[in-house]
Amino acid sequence: MRLNRSLQTSLTMCALWLAGLLVALTALSASADEAIFSPTDIIDWAPHAFTGETEYDLGSTDEGEVLVADCREGTASGLFYREAIDLTQTPVIEWRWRVLDPIDAGDPETKAGDDYAARIYAVDEHTILRWRTRALNYVSSTRQPEGADWANAYANQARMIAVDNASSEADGWQTHQRNLREDFQRFHDREVDTIEALAIMTDCDDTGETARAQYGAIRLRAE
Repeated sequence: MRLNRSLQTSLTMCALWLAGLLVALTALSASADEAIFSPTDIIDWAPHAFTGETEYDLGSTDEGEVLVADCREGTASGLFYREAIDLTQTPVIEWRWRVLDPIDAGDPETKAGDDYAARIYAVDEHTILRWRTRALNYVSSTRQPEGADWANAYANQARMIAVDNASSEADGWQTHQRNLREDFQRFHDREVDTIEALAIMTDCDDTGETARAQYGAIRLRAE
C-alpha cells in the first residue's frame, strides 16, 4: 500500500529530527569530558584588578585568533573563570602562549619581583575558610629555570611553577600540558576533585617593567 504524500513527509521529517538528535547527543557525550576556552571566551571572563588594569584584547596572527595582554603602566589584573571544574572528569589542562616582551628584572621569590609576562592560575578556593584556599600558578619566567617551583611571595598558599623561560617572540609559541590533580597532590599534598576558578594574568606592577604576551586556547580534558 502506498503512503500518501503528507504521511511520507511526516516520516521523513521525523527521521531527520531523530538523526539530528543523535548527532547532538553524540557531540554532548564527546564534550562531557572536555572543555575548550577560545580567546573569544577568555576575554569575557570576569576581570579582577590587583593594581590598575592590564589591557586585554583580541588579535589575529598566523596561528589564528589570540588574546593579547599588554602591561605598560605598572598594572596587575587578570581574567577569571569562576565556575566549578570537575577534575575527576577533566584533570588535564593544555594551553599555548607566546611571550613578546618578558619581565627580566627582579627576584621572583620576592614581592619586588613577583611579575610575569604570562601566567595561568588554577584555584581550589574556599570562600569561608580562606586559609584553606590553594592555588597552582604556572608561569613563564626568564629569572627561574624551567621546572623550578617556589612559594608565592604574597601568599604561600599559591605555588609558582616555571613551565618555560621564553625570553622573546623569537622563542615562538610555547605549548604546555599539566595534570592538575597530580600537581595539587605534589605541590600542596592535597587531593582535589574540583577547582572553583581558572585565570590568566600578565602583570608588571612590582618591577615597573613592561610585559606583553599572547594567549591561545585553553583546553581541559580527560587523561
